[in-house]
Amino acid sequence: MRLLSIELFKLWHNRISKILILGYFMLIFSVAILSTIKVELGPIEFHLADQGIFNFPYIWHFNTFMIGLLKIFFAIIIVAMIGNEYSYKTLKQNLIDGLSKGEFLRSKIYAILAFVITSTLLVFIISLILGGIYSDYNELQIVFSDLEYLLAYAVKLFGFFSFCLFLSLLIKRSAFALGLLAFWQVFEGIAYGLMKWKLSDYIPFLSAEDVFKFFPLNAMGNLIKEPFSRLSAIQNIADQIGEGFNKDYDISVLSLLIVLAWSVLFLRGAYLLLKRRDL
Repeated sequence: MRLLSIELFKLWHNRISKILILGYFMLIFSVAILSTIKVELGPIEFHLADQGIFNFPYIWHFNTFMIGLLKIFFAIIIVAMIGNEYSYKTLKQNLIDGLSKGEFLRSKIYAILAFVITSTLLVFIISLILGGIYSDYNELQIVFSDLEYLLAYAVKLFGFFSFCLFLSLLIKRSAFALGLLAFWQVFEGIAYGLMKWKLSDYIPFLSAEDVFKFFPLNAMGNLIKEPFSRLSAIQNIADQIGEGFNKDYDISVLSLLIVLAWSVLFLRGAYLLLKRRDL
């Protein structure tokens, strides 16, 4: 608790971090605004909540996917948090005051875990409230099915934030760390395209998808697949045009293990950087 309180004190007394944190959690609550969206086109009235997006258990899939897209906002907080440690030399001061490098890193990890848990609880509460209001199904067995999406959401956030923490310690400068994060996303896309093009020529028994699922950002993205094609309206349209969906939306245990393994590697890498670097 001491290490966590130190980290939270730093974040709360930094104006930019405070604004970003409050903005991040306000954006999570913005999902509730979706329930009020109504579009009128002459005699046709479209109410988003009536399309089944808040039905149990679909709501767990929809909300974790949509709110998971907001993770970049907290990534900025993490990158800025580490950048400020170097810019204001608080890292060196903490070490002078008796904080070990291991304790310094743990304080960051505890802060990340605190935000992951808080975000996951908010998603749970918001989904439960919206589902209770709009869902056509209120049987407890249905309401609390598919809760594994919350686990996937938490693992996805923790993996992504661990990656951001590693990049921040590697680069030190906030803007460059965010730039490297964007570059890595592009790199994974290019690597997948090259593997799709040439991998089978060199290794016939291995597909690009078999390799690509082990890439960190892709593995995180695979945890919660897009939910829109699950909607009955989309399914009906696809069936009518002869393009029916045959997609597995379940949470993959392999994807969970891959993301957790990357998280351990990122945190281990962050510790080695701190340990070996002259601060």
